[in-house]
Amino acid sequence: MIKFVPIILPLVYGLVMFRLSAWRLNRTLKNQSSLLADKQLLKPIQLLANALDLESISVNIYEIEPVNGLAAPDGKIFITRGFYNKFTSGEVTGNELASVIAHELGHVALGHTRRRMIDFSGQNALRMALGSILSRVLPGVGGIVANVLSNLLMARLSRADEFEADEYASAIMIKSGIGVKPQISMFEKLEKLSGNNGNLQPAWLLSHPKTNKRIEKIQENVSKWDANK
Repeated sequence: MIKFVPIILPLVYGLVMFRLSAWRLNRTLKNQSSLLADKQLLKPIQLLANALDLESISVNIYEIEPVNGLAAPDGKIFITRGFYNKFTSGEVTGNELASVIAHELGHVALGHTRRRMIDFSGQNALRMALGSILSRVLPGVGGIVANVLSNLLMARLSRADEFEADEYASAIMIKSGIGVKPQISMFEKLEKLSGNNGNLQPAWLLSHPKTNKRIEKIQENVSKWDANK
């Protein structure tokens, strides 16, 4: 039994971290957000709701400046104050921001939000287990190697989620009557708006896919769907 302790402890630690992280994130979002009430922006959001046969979709504004959208573990959708300010200043259209919301709805519908929290806890468990094992084989650097390997694995899983959420968003944008042009133009603007400087890191190290790859995939999906009509 003792020999399994290095494996069991990381799993217990991962479960505790999952619970703590989900609770902390939900509390932060609740304390630092308010319900979106912009009538102009609510119009394209209602088109998304109609496409999903929903009465409405609640979107919250998260009071931070970085340009981003996110879906909480409990399924609530958020856009940041910084993103909303880009809309009010005319840098982003309502339909473009609706494509971001559609993307986050995809994360919820496809189970990514809860799985990402599990991935987070799993990543910590994996890092600890690998670190414990590799430290015996590679004294002094085993922990570093374990950290790199676990980060690469989680980044790859995250990129797959992003492509799936993009595809979901494209389908909803088409069904709503808005189409994918705003989704594509939003991606074209996003790097400049977020100060991402063209994703200078290698694509395989990024948790999000390269922007041009995401646009290509959207266009590929639309062509495939049109051919199957």
